[in-house]
Order: sequence, then structure tokens, then C-alpha cells
Amino acid sequence: MLDKTQVERLEAEAVNSAKIRQPLYAARKKIFPKRASGNFRRFKWLVMAITLGIYYLTPWLRWDRGPFAPDQAVLLDVANRRFYFFFIEIWPQEFFYVAGLLVMAGVGLFLITSTVGRAWCGYACPQTVWVDLFLVVERAIEGDRNARMKLDAGPWTARKLMLRVSKHTIWLVIGAATGGAWIFYFADAPTLLGELFTGTAAAVAYITVAVLTATTYTFGGLMREQVCTYMCPWPRIQAAMLDESSLTVTYNDWRGEPRSRHAKKVQAAGQSVGDCVDCNACVAVCPMGIDIRDGQQLECITCALCIDACDGVMDKLGKERGLISYATLSDYNTNMMLATAGGSNSVNPPLVRTADGLFSDKLAHFHLRKIFRPRTYVYMGIWSLIGLGLLYSLLTRDRLELNVLHDRNPQFVTLSDGSIRNGYTVKLLNMIPEPRTLVVTMQGLEGAEMVVVGDDIPAGRSFAIPVEPDRLKMLKVFVRQPADQIRAPAQTFKFRVEDRASFESNEYTATFNAPEAPR
Repeated sequence: MLDKTQVERLEAEAVNSAKIRQPLYAARKKIFPKRASGNFRRFKWLVMAITLGIYYLTPWLRWDRGPFAPDQAVLLDVANRRFYFFFIEIWPQEFFYVAGLLVMAGVGLFLITSTVGRAWCGYACPQTVWVDLFLVVERAIEGDRNARMKLDAGPWTARKLMLRVSKHTIWLVIGAATGGAWIFYFADAPTLLGELFTGTAAAVAYITVAVLTATTYTFGGLMREQVCTYMCPWPRIQAAMLDESSLTVTYNDWRGEPRSRHAKKVQAAGQSVGDCVDCNACVAVCPMGIDIRDGQQLECITCALCIDACDGVMDKLGKERGLISYATLSDYNTNMMLATAGGSNSVNPPLVRTADGLFSDKLAHFHLRKIFRPRTYVYMGIWSLIGLGLLYSLLTRDRLELNVLHDRNPQFVTLSDGSIRNGYTVKLLNMIPEPRTLVVTMQGLEGAEMVVVGDDIPAGRSFAIPVEPDRLKMLKVFVRQPADQIRAPAQTFKFRVEDRASFESNEYTATFNAPEAPR
């Protein structure tokens, strides 16, 4: 038994230790992350619960849009080419809103990375979230790190087979639920759920569920860290987003080196010793299987579980937390200069402490204001401007549109009484889920009148016509002008459409063609 001041040394080796670098495409070495506990682990539980809750529950939320529109709060209605998001309805020609949101997401990712490093990767990336969920299942069935390693190394027995089958079955169920939740965004969720279980759903629904089940199971259960290392481009891009003021998970070797497993004996011999007791706790909890003490690495997703593990060890030893912490390169370099006497010697821990054992006042510490620098403000400004532009456009957009196409052949027709007639295709777009009665009026073109083909609307300069909710109404309209009123071979006039109930209106400038006057 260990007393409270003794720390268990874990037999854990980083998969890509700086001492033994593996080939780029080396065969995967299994990683058995030990369960961590601490503030960052609790924060990851919270993020996982929120993100998975949003993903799985959103398709079941209802939003009343009246009797003429679906009541699913978030719906990608591909068949009718609509995107519903609570009170917002996006039409195909308004896809720039989606593009704008994607641009905002990209700029936001740059902002987050430049300030707090790969926080997206460590906490909210789908790969991270689902791997965490799969690890929860694995630990619940097979036990924590040592038990899983023992089970994996042991022979195949009935117990091992039962545990493995149970684990992989639950992983497949999670994968199927993931694929099922995805397709619910594209159709009415309760209806589609019934069709899935009765075998009446479209073939594409079953194919989508099968594909997403396979990818979720493979990426989250079988490949895990390999997805982040080999498949994801972001680790290779993030370096361009970081600078000396970006927060990253850092092993503070200015206080940890030289590390020793027998600190008391080393100190008794009069040698300098750092706070790191080389227990490998940070390696054992890392889901990527790396050693943060080797410095910044492409594989590190900055999940900060190594901070929780190390803080637990420091608490047990009665030492200050923060041997591994979020720190900026600027602060790290400042402290290293202090610990190495300006870079002239190796790390000497007494240089960063006072005579009474407390940390020196000369040490640099992180402060929130350090991340607010010009680069941060630029990203925030771009992100905010895009967001405000989209919001303004959304609040001021028209829900009633008018488009007019002039007949190309013939451009005009001369009638028996000498008057000239032009044909137009008038498109009335009602972009709200309610029926409307729209009034179409002709402005200009003295003496002219309109006739709607195929409708019992009398000829005149205006007419009212009903338009179904969320629909496009196409009309064939003839405009006739007496010969004695024609002033030029090409005259402009306006079609105006308005909804007198909501006071919405729109206009379109059209051209009326006539034969040239003889010379």
C-alpha cells in the first residue's frame, strides 16, 4: 500500500516518444486511456452532453408555422427545396445565408485557435465527442486502463468474447442512432421513424443510416486517434493560426526538470530536482497516447486531461498545481530564461523559487487580457461584421418577389385593330407559409391594359389573384397598347405586385416593344 505522499508509477509509454520515433505510417499501437478526473474532464463531460443532446434531440423539436408548413423546428426539406430553422425559412436563392454561416464558422475557428489553441479539437469536434462516448462504453464493460490492457493481452475466453461482443454491439447501436438522427433532419422525424421500422422508408434513408453507422463505428471505435493524426487536415493548418500569445497545453519544464522518481534521495544527495516525479500519469490519460513532456506535437488535441492527471499528482505530493497547464509561448520562454539563468545553464528549479520555497515574483503568469491582441480583434471584427450583415439582410429581406420574362419570339404582335401586343411570363413568389391575395398593377405605358391568359379576369391595368402559401404562381400576361399611344419602338413600364394585408410590395421594370415608325 502507498501512503498519501507516494505516487504510483504507471507503466505507460508514449506512442510517438521523442526518444523512439515511429515511421509515419507505422501500424497502429493500441492506446488504453486511463480515466481522468478533474475540472477539464468535467468540462468535457458537459460539452459532450450538450453537443450530443443537440444532435440527437433537435429533429424532435416542434415549431408551429401554421397549417401550410411543416412543424419540425429544424428541417432540410430537400424535396421542396426549403430549409426551416425555427422561425427562419431559407429558399434556394437565399443559400448565401448558409454560405455566410459557414464563413462565420471558419473565421470563428481561426479566432478560437489563435487564442486558446485547438480547443475545438479537444472539446467539441465530433470525432472527439464520439470517441469520448465510445470510451465510456468501453470502460463500463471492460474496466479502466489496467483491466482493458490485461483483457486485450489475455487469451480468448468465453468472458472475453462476451465482453467484446457486448462492447461492439453497443458501439454499433450508437452508430445506428447517429445515422438515424442525421436522416431525421431531412424529413418529418416521427413519420420517418415509423417508416424505418415498417420497411416503407426510401432506400436512400437505409443507405444513409448504414454508411453513417459504419463510419461512426470505425472512426470512433476502431481508428480513434488515427483520424486526428492522419485524416484530419486541421493539425497541419493550426500552426499558421498560433503565435507566441496563443494558449496551449504546456509542460512547464522550467519547474519540472530535472525529473526524478526518488526526489527525496536526490535532494539528500545535494542535487537539484524538479517537481516532475516521472509517474507517467499524463501519458496514461492521453487519448492520443502522447507524452506532453516532449513538447508541442501534431497529435495533441489540447483536451487538457494531462493537466487534470498532473494536478492530481501534485495535490498528493503537496505541491503547487500547474506543472502541466495552459500557457503561452511568451510566458514559457520568459520563465525558461529565469530557470536557466538567461539560457546559460540547464534548468535549475531553485532559480524560480524564493528561499522559503514559494515561486518567484519574476515568473510570468497568464492573464486573460493577453489573448486580446490586434489579431484577436481582427478576427472578432470580421466575424461580427459577417454576422451583423447576415442578420440585417435576414430582418430586411422581402417575402414577396416578382419576376417577369418577356416573350422572345415574337417580340410583339400587331392585332387587327392596329394595336400592339406583347407577351410576358409573370412569376409571383409567395415566400411565407400563408395564402395571399396579391394585386398586380401596371404603371406607365399610357393607354395600355393587361389580359391574363386562361383566367376570367377582365382586361385592365390591375388585377387580384390568389397565391398558395410557399409557392410560385406563374401567369401568362398579354399587354396591349393602342397604335396611337405608342411613342417609341421600345418603352419601359413597371409591373407592381403588392399584398395589401401586409403592405409588402415589389416592382419589376419591363420593356414594351413595337415596330419602328416608317421613315
